[in-house]
Amino acid sequence: MKPQYRIRNWFEYNAGLKQRGSLTFWFAESILEQWVVEELSGKPGASVLYSDLAMQTMATLKAV
Repeated sequence: MKPQYRIRNWFEYNAGLKQRGSLTFWFAESILEQWVVEELSGKPGASVLYSDLAMQTMATLKAV
């Protein structure tokens, strides 16, 4: 039979549950400078907002 633990500090327990499964990513400043496309596409409709580098990075993260 599994031992049962009594939770005494609900605040810490809840904070631990929120933290579970959390991932943090750090990006270099050089990457962030290239993240958004500044120039307009010249075509009617919405312009491209994110660079190819941003799209490739997100596709890689999704695959992982």
